[in-house]
Amino acid sequence: MKVEWILCPVCKNKTRIRIRGDTILENFPLFCPKCKQETLINVRQLNMSVIREPDAKTQSR
Repeated sequence: MKVEWILCPVCKNKTRIRIRGDTILENFPLFCPKCKQETLINVRQLNMSVIREPDAKTQSR
C-alpha cells in the first residue's frame, strides 16, 4: 500500500498527515504547522484538491 505525506497547498511543506492510496477525505481542514494556515481539502486516490470558499462580503446598511 502506497503511503504519502500531504503537502501544504500554501507553502508546499510536509504536514503531519499521511494518506494511503485508498484514503478518501472530504472537506478536511488541513493545518500546516509551518505557515499556520488552515485549508479545506478533498483527497481521493492520492489526488488532493483545495476547496476555495468565496470571501464573506460586508453588509451595507
